[in-house]
Amino acid sequence: MTEHVYKRIDLTGTSSTSIEDAVQKAIAKASKTLHNLRWFEVADIRGDIEKNKIAHWQVSVKVGFTLDD
Repeated sequence: MTEHVYKRIDLTGTSSTSIEDAVQKAIAKASKTLHNLRWFEVADIRGDIEKNKIAHWQVSVKVGFTLDD
């Protein structure tokens, strides 16, 4: 296994559907400008309430990626 150095960034994805969808959206958006994404960690989950129902999920994730050699 090659040794890696990782950089970690914080992202927050949102979704009106689910927590998983919010995470997927954050990672998909980051992958458009970053490469070598390797892992993620859910750091925080919160949401927006409208008319006594969940309107949006907001999920903060830490995403790690390897740096180029």
